[in-house]
Amino acid sequence: MDIRVPDQKYNPYRIFSRPQWAALRYDTPMTLEPGEFSRLRSELDRLDIREVEEVYLPLSRLLSLYVDATRRLYYAQRQFLGIRDRKVPYIIGIAGSPAVGKSTTARVLQALLSRWSPRPQVDLVTTAGFLRPNAQLERDGLMQRKGFPESYVREGLLSFLSDVKAGRSPVRAPVYSHVTYDIVPDQWQEVDRPDILIVEGVNVLQTAPLPRHGKAVPVVSDFFDFSIYIDADEAVMREWYVRRFLAFRSTAFHDPTSYFHRYSVLSDEEAIATATAIWERINLVNLWENILPTRPRATLILTKGADHLVETVALRRL
Repeated sequence: MDIRVPDQKYNPYRIFSRPQWAALRYDTPMTLEPGEFSRLRSELDRLDIREVEEVYLPLSRLLSLYVDATRRLYYAQRQFLGIRDRKVPYIIGIAGSPAVGKSTTARVLQALLSRWSPRPQVDLVTTAGFLRPNAQLERDGLMQRKGFPESYVREGLLSFLSDVKAGRSPVRAPVYSHVTYDIVPDQWQEVDRPDILIVEGVNVLQTAPLPRHGKAVPVVSDFFDFSIYIDADEAVMREWYVRRFLAFRSTAFHDPTSYFHRYSVLSDEEAIATATAIWERINLVNLWENILPTRPRATLILTKGADHLVETVALRRL
């Protein structure tokens, strides 16, 4: 079944063209300032006022309905059970391949949602902080599978989300450096009972094998109230990855502390060949084996074209 085909029989998604989705904005106000777009978008991503108006403002409106409905259900259940436990945060998961634009989507949503009225606290955490340190990956022969499910401290991520959902405060997440390509020792991001938490990462919708004994096997997405998958054709994502590699070669890779500093001296041909090889050896395999199979588990799928702009939106039926 191809969930992106609107007339697919038994399709669990409603498919919207960009104009159809844009019309769902209604009167949702634009709360971003023109100067913010460059700060919110990642390297080579496209983000302008039209993209926010036609894609992200309708999504913000939809999320406001989901959050409100979830809170009303929460208070109704609390009254039914006669309990007084504290409010728990609404958690949004964002998944997709490397270079597809997850970080841009996460930052734009954080900015938009935090300006709802009344102003909610919206925190953003990336699962990169829960990668195993490079020393461990090297020792276990997993450096070439960094970003695969086995390269994460799964128990740490599950514990973090469990504590956040339980309303504990503060809860700490490890910090990851894209310069050193490693966990930053003794640095933490604190999350202090947010109203909304956005969790972004390639494998956040990953499932686990079902046990024969029937005991609970928690997965990251168990803690999500809403999930988004960023999608694009494989060839397009490969091109974006290579272009991003070339851009970093001229900028971030020149930092002597960068893990990828050795690539800063490559010629264009060598850099393209290196980036393509990394994509096909690591990222494409991870996409096929672990990321793409989770796409049908998302609440909403944003599909991008070669210009980085969202072309269609698929929303799971209730």
